[in-house]
Amino acid sequence: MSEPIIKVLIVEDDNLIAKRYQMILSKDPQIACVGRAASGYEGTMLAALYRPDIILMDIELEDKQAGMRATSEILAYMPEIKVVMLTVCETDDAVFRAFELGVTNYLLKNMPADAILSAVKDAYYDMPSLHANIAGKITREFKRIKTAEDSLLRNFHILTMLTPTELEVLDLLLKDYNRQEICKMRHVEPSTLKSQVHSILKKFGKDSVQEVTAVLRELHIPEILAQRKGSLPVRQSTE
Repeated sequence: MSEPIIKVLIVEDDNLIAKRYQMILSKDPQIACVGRAASGYEGTMLAALYRPDIILMDIELEDKQAGMRATSEILAYMPEIKVVMLTVCETDDAVFRAFELGVTNYLLKNMPADAILSAVKDAYYDMPSLHANIAGKITREFKRIKTAEDSLLRNFHILTMLTPTELEVLDLLLKDYNRQEICKMRHVEPSTLKSQVHSILKKFGKDSVQEVTAVLRELHIPEILAQRKGSLPVRQSTE
């Protein structure tokens, strides 16, 4: 039984690059280039017309996001098509957004011919193999997300250990009130506030208020606290 012919559509606005891909694909008898588009709009139309198995999609076509928009639309209506993104520079944001859209693989345009053919066949057979640079970026991102999740859970646990008074003090600190202002607002002596702040720092395992607020802001906890409490006023800028 003969192997199936893999239908590939090239979406690339640079004529020389598109011809290079056409030449590379033409040398493999298992692959047939069914068309070439020079814009995201044209790529979407040809995808609907030819129903290729694989699309080699440039990110930057008529504008820097055209490839992303075309990919989003194609995969929304034709999810069976596999999209392999092409770019000259694999920035983190572009890589992650592409995979969020559902692309199968992500290649640099200057990859050698065998890597391009392998990417097409791997995508067709649902065995995508990521280039080392891309795989490394994704691994680092998963590690970052896992670290952030652990930090979020840990800090939420600490928040549950704070007394209502400590939570109010922390809320005011997050809104950038200084200690003198907090004493006045809460009608307490500086020594009392100092003791409360010390208790907060001890529970968070930090040496300064700045360390605590920096971590909580990075995790967007002030917004969560605001939704939870909704009673304390937001400090207005005097500038």
